[in-house]
Amino acid sequence: MSILVIDASVAIKWFLPEPHSINAVRLITAGHEMMAPDLIFPECGNVLWKKWLRNELEPEVIPAILGDLGRMNLRIVATDTLVDEAARIAVTYRRSFYDSMYLAIAVKNNGRLVTGDEKLCNSLLQTPLADSVISISDPKLF
Repeated sequence: MSILVIDASVAIKWFLPEPHSINAVRLITAGHEMMAPDLIFPECGNVLWKKWLRNELEPEVIPAILGDLGRMNLRIVATDTLVDEAARIAVTYRRSFYDSMYLAIAVKNNGRLVTGDEKLCNSLLQTPLADSVISISDPKLF
């Protein structure tokens, strides 16, 4: 069983129709151990809030989706255990500290970060972290 670190851009696709949502849903039953930092909840909450601001969903959907996210088969990692590795990644590869939290889990667990952030994937292509990240749109994911 491989370890996949799920970021907010992928987790949101479990609940809302977006490009590559079908790939995100397929991950649920693909037999991987899925992990994420506890940061995933405020990040998903912020995405949902922005969608509410744009009148794309009703306000009562926000806590419902976040509650469902909490019931997913997703091992949550406390961010305070990731700080050292995330700081190293952020400084070494000039990535945001938020992205580096997800990457830290992947690095520490010999896993891969699955993301919808193509810019992040492309920025790491020529680095030692290239094998630690994969796009949700990549056919090699399955």
